[in-house]
Amino acid sequence: MTPTNEAIAGHYDSLDPYYRDLWGEHVHHGLWLSGRESQAAATEQMSLHVLSGLELAQGGRMADIGCGYGGTARIAAERYGAKVVGLTLSAAQKRHGEGIPVGRGSVEIRVQDWRNAAFARDSFDALISLESLEHVADKAGFAQMARRAVRPGGRVAVATWLSAEGVSPWSQRHLLDAICREAVQATLVTAAEVIETFRGAGFRLLSSEDLSSKVSRTWSVILRRLAARLLTRRAYWGMLLNGRAEDRVFALTAARLWLAYRTGCFRFGSYVWH
Repeated sequence: MTPTNEAIAGHYDSLDPYYRDLWGEHVHHGLWLSGRESQAAATEQMSLHVLSGLELAQGGRMADIGCGYGGTARIAAERYGAKVVGLTLSAAQKRHGEGIPVGRGSVEIRVQDWRNAAFARDSFDALISLESLEHVADKAGFAQMARRAVRPGGRVAVATWLSAEGVSPWSQRHLLDAICREAVQATLVTAAEVIETFRGAGFRLLSSEDLSSKVSRTWSVILRRLAARLLTRRAYWGMLLNGRAEDRVFALTAARLWLAYRTGCFRFGSYVWH
């Protein structure tokens, strides 16, 4: 599957009010380390975990590819005084994100595809892709872009959705392929394929983690919240009964993800390269 930019943008623009209502400004998994964290604490913890691997110096330059509403970019700016350029395909995400100020550093959110950004060589000290690589079919091209854009010695952190090895035909068809189609993503690859792709672009792997067991609670929380909204908010019934197809399928996709984690066919990986 090779999703178009228009389809990805349409997905996030259409679901924008529901994503923010159900999950907040971080459009990514939560990371539960103790198991007692709130949803907000878990999603911020994920951002902090990915940023920690960058060892970003104060005032560093960072690119956030697939920045969403800029939540992780703002954490980098506030904590490290970073100067962040974030890219999203969603005009709705940019509108919301650029209205939130930062006290240190800077955050610039652009509606732009990474292939058209034309970053100069060595533009950044670090680059992150927090749950955006799964939308990219040309992962080799993405890795080569990151290699050019990040200075020698700089770091790249990626957290991404993955396929397990040896997935059954049923799980591939009814879970992984369906999730990718409904979430407007490229075909999921394995951890080994991601690692080999970045090595092929000249990166050296510094750390590799399977965080599946620490993030899977995300979908239980989302399904519970969605059920509660259906009981109390008429707008959600409007989405499911009268909305666009990509709106209506969101509840089914969330259920598929919940099941995919429990059957083991779906994985979540976090990597740092330099």
